[in-house]
Amino acid sequence: MSAISTELAPTPEPTTHRRRELALAVIAAGTLMIILDGSIVTVAMPAIQRDLDFTSSQLSWVVNAYLIAFGSLLLLAGRLGDLLGRKRMFLAGTGVFTAASLLAGAATTPAVLLAARFLQGVGSAMAAAVGLGILVTLFPGRRERARAIAVFSFTGAAGASIGQVLGGVLTDLLSWHWIFFINLPIGAAVIALALPALPADKGIGLRAGADVWGALLITVGLMAGISGVINTTAHGWSSPRTVVPALLGAVLVTGFFVRQSRARTPLMPLRILRSRTVAVANVVQMLMVAALYSFQVLVALYLQGVLGYGAARTGIAMLPAALVIGLVSLGVSARLIARYGERAVLLTGITLLIGVLGLLTRVPERADYAADLLPVMLLAAGFGLALPALTALGMSGAGERDAGLASGLFNTTQQIGMALGVATLSTLAAARTHALTASGSSRTSALTGGYHVAFAAGAGLLLLALVVAFVALRRPGATTEPAPEPIPAPEPAPEPTTAARQPVS
Repeated sequence: MSAISTELAPTPEPTTHRRRELALAVIAAGTLMIILDGSIVTVAMPAIQRDLDFTSSQLSWVVNAYLIAFGSLLLLAGRLGDLLGRKRMFLAGTGVFTAASLLAGAATTPAVLLAARFLQGVGSAMAAAVGLGILVTLFPGRRERARAIAVFSFTGAAGASIGQVLGGVLTDLLSWHWIFFINLPIGAAVIALALPALPADKGIGLRAGADVWGALLITVGLMAGISGVINTTAHGWSSPRTVVPALLGAVLVTGFFVRQSRARTPLMPLRILRSRTVAVANVVQMLMVAALYSFQVLVALYLQGVLGYGAARTGIAMLPAALVIGLVSLGVSARLIARYGERAVLLTGITLLIGVLGLLTRVPERADYAADLLPVMLLAAGFGLALPALTALGMSGAGERDAGLASGLFNTTQQIGMALGVATLSTLAAARTHALTASGSSRTSALTGGYHVAFAAGAGLLLLALVVAFVALRRPGATTEPAPEPIPAPEPAPEPTTAARQPVS
């Protein structure tokens, strides 16, 4: 019995082993497409600016328009997947994303491209929010779920590095338009394979969570909050453009939780947060993702801005990290989790990642790749341990009725962590660079010093995540979930129905 869901749920459609494996491949491919799009665009930004005459202030919205739509709709999309059917939500989201990619690739003005990027974010949220939910219901056993999550985590961790290589190659050989057009055959293939592979689920019905005011509060609140955090990079922490939307977002999100505690049919039943493991996993994820922005983004900026690497060379330089993450997550993480438990594997992974950022705080201005950077890339194996373990913990209490909601929540905290990482670490790096430049340091020396501060701050966030995980997550053998509430017996009915005899999730 799930620690989150204690209500009657529809019986999931039986699936064969072969069909489940195909479903895993479909969800992984859809996730990879979404992750690739996030990193592939950053490489092509200079070309987009030249071709469409973007101003410097407009250009950042090529990324921001996507992030705002994606981050603010994940929780709502995940819950709607539970209510209306997760397969339906995944297919619709993939279709919206693919159509928006066609619009983005054909864009000839900034306005059209920004609108297309917002629609891409909407489609990504719809598909990504329910992907994990589908997996945990398809793979209920601990060992098979750990392996499925390892595959899912690998696509997310390696997708960013692959996107940088692919973005540089496509932009250099063809044009920036093809970073969007490449999504068309992938999206079409994902939809074609998802139709027979994913199990049909009708959902529990819109009436089970038809909280319109709650939906408005969380969507607008997250949109305002993420917008405020994003504005810190351009306007600073004290600017009204940062403070006003951030405060508005905090008020609306607080109002959302108050409403959910009182609503008869809440959009987000608060029982999902009764699981200590799930709650702690989401907190640890926010800290970890915020810290790892310094690796995923600032290392690429260091390679290009300090060492003078081009876009494609930067992607290739970071490829060893993607390979080692893949080897660890796909080859050993599931077996280690099965033997030692998620907690031990997570703590080991975070410790390795602290070592990664610790080494980066000492990277010199004129670094030698083999001596100074390759060891860092190899220690990125910590990603391959931490991410699958953390994902398994974050989805550990997901039952049939709440799998989409748990998936949407987990993805939402990931995006919040990323936004906080961008705002905090980039601000610290920029401030230190400015101070060093003012004191007479060269440009490359000042940039290197700024990145050192950001890497140190990221290591501090990881250390905090390690402490929280060590203290708050129960050791193996201890009870990590609260006892489920008793289920009231159904009222007698004149005639027994199929729905009344369905099992409890």
